[in-house]
Amino acid sequence: MNKKLIYPGLSYQIIGAAFKVFNKLGWGHKEIYYHRALLAELRELGLKVESGKRFDLVYNSKIIGKYFLDFIVNDKIIIELKVKPVLGYIHINQVVSYLKQTKKKLAILIYFTKEGVRYRRIINTTI
Repeated sequence: MNKKLIYPGLSYQIIGAAFKVFNKLGWGHKEIYYHRALLAELRELGLKVESGKRFDLVYNSKIIGKYFLDFIVNDKIIIELKVKPVLGYIHINQVVSYLKQTKKKLAILIYFTKEGVRYRRIINTTI
């Protein structure tokens, strides 16, 4: 098993920023407010952040769907935010689809719960 983490320093910054947002805002806000706060924190760290990036899903030269990513940080890591008590397969599958479409190596699924910030690192195993 490869024990080398993908983008450990950048991941640490992103997750730290999410905890900072939660510590300041607390629980119970809409996802869009956590999104805006995290965007501000990531940019304050000097990171290059694309918010609301759109990707088309193409089949036989036709657009059959659209993906809207919460964030791409430093053109390396996808971040998806959720305000949920627990994550389900559907949320992880959504992020896996983003990884496949963008050919990025790593995504971090961050969810804000009553108990605090939870996160999952999701690796693109197709590249």
